[in-house]
Amino acid sequence: MDSAITQRPSFSTLIRTASHEQHTEAESSSFMSDLLGGLLDVSAYARYTEQLWFVYRALEDAAQTLREDPVAGPFIQPELARVAELERDLAHLRGPDWRAGLSALPATAAYAARVEECARTWPGGYVAHHYTRYLGDLSGGQIIRGKAEQTWGFARKGDGVRFYVFEGISNPAAFKRGYRELLDGLDAVVPDELEKQRIVDECKFAFVLNTAVFRELGGEFPLSA
Repeated sequence: MDSAITQRPSFSTLIRTASHEQHTEAESSSFMSDLLGGLLDVSAYARYTEQLWFVYRALEDAAQTLREDPVAGPFIQPELARVAELERDLAHLRGPDWRAGLSALPATAAYAARVEECARTWPGGYVAHHYTRYLGDLSGGQIIRGKAEQTWGFARKGDGVRFYVFEGISNPAAFKRGYRELLDGLDAVVPDELEKQRIVDECKFAFVLNTAVFRELGGEFPLSA
């Protein structure tokens, strides 16, 4: 056997590199660029936070039923849970009656519905959505937190940005390494290469769904000419 044959990349590497284009497109949306650039007011940030609530409720409502699943179960870790933190942020941003004015954009409703469908019918697809959301929160999400604190005067890691603060994770870098090891462990429980490719494709689709939300938010908050 030719020793020069390159080793097959790990699944965590595969899923990261395969979705790079979609990830970049989501990050560079005009809405997110304007938000991070301090060009939008706090109402745009609050509206974005509302949309996150719908997506994370879909992710976390399914967590209990998937806890024992061999594919999805290992990824369901309580220190990642974000819905309660989002609700604290929304109460700060919108007031105690924040639920009364809550509405999902059409793109957000489609995104949440896809997460719910995967949770119900396809644990591997659920993992794809779990990965794109929570690993993103622990990485690029920290940039959003810093910009929000700077732009709208939120207390550091306080109300308004608690969604981005993982109190139960003392070492985010180590946690992310452990998460990627869980992804690599899917090789043992998902030996079928076609199924792994489906998970990668769903990861790419998750970024497409996220970009659609940004596009609709951009329509609601266009910059003045």
